[in-house]
Amino acid sequence: MYNSFSKYYLLICSVLVLAGCQGNLNSNEILVAEVGEKKLYLKEISALIPSGTDREDSVVMADDYIKKWVRQELVLLKAEENLSSSLKNVNKELEEYRNSLIIFRYKNEMMAQRLDSTVNDNEIMEIYAQNPENFKLNQNIVKAIFMKIPADFANPEEIKEMSTDTSDQGINEIREYCLKYAKGFDLFSDHWIELDQVMKNFPESIENPEAFLKENQVVEYTDSDYYYLMTILDYKLKNEQAPVEYVKDNIKSLILNRRKIEFLRELENNIYREGENKRTFRIYKIEASDSSRQQ
Repeated sequence: MYNSFSKYYLLICSVLVLAGCQGNLNSNEILVAEVGEKKLYLKEISALIPSGTDREDSVVMADDYIKKWVRQELVLLKAEENLSSSLKNVNKELEEYRNSLIIFRYKNEMMAQRLDSTVNDNEIMEIYAQNPENFKLNQNIVKAIFMKIPADFANPEEIKEMSTDTSDQGINEIREYCLKYAKGFDLFSDHWIELDQVMKNFPESIENPEAFLKENQVVEYTDSDYYYLMTILDYKLKNEQAPVEYVKDNIKSLILNRRKIEFLRELENNIYREGENKRTFRIYKIEASDSSRQQ
């Protein structure tokens, strides 16, 4: 009994006025709030407070929940009083929502069990080759190396020469150097990234990105604290054909979405055929009445 009382003590402090002088401190019976015939008990609030929450936070959380509960119940009470019976009848909506939710969960479970989520490179290349117009770049992208070195340690010529070696060994040396000396660095030598993302790290902005990329391979800048270097290894301009590796994930998602659509269509067709074979359903033909024929 002592453990149960300790668990709820902090909340009891915050609702003591509402609870009144109720002699029984059983959390199942301590009334916290009441709106019309609806009642809120302490046990409902305490279940929402994570264990280990300190006193002040517990009181704040309890108070917040009580106020929200009261507001919601007041609005609900007002709605019950003012809406017509037909407007308050939500049985059809609840049934439709339940049906949709159960069907949604069933389809997801079937896809999790049976849908092949493996996409190979041949499939990706086929989509890429058949739909070139769908894979135009909407921004400039680059393969680049960026380094921000404290001015006291920077040797510009050595760093520039180092940044041109994009072999595995060369990239490892750049990484080791940057981990030791750099204030910040990004190595995008083996994958594409938006130029804007790289330029966020650079202290100078560029007015004409297309001209900038065509005219510059190595860009450097020095201020009183740092030496900045960006080496552009490759680039593609906006509206050009996107490299397949840049859109690979998008194509994979496209293929999987198509598979899902086809899988769900086939799932429904199979269920329908099963229903036909087992005579689970019957569709009645409705003939027009004599009166409707005359009209």
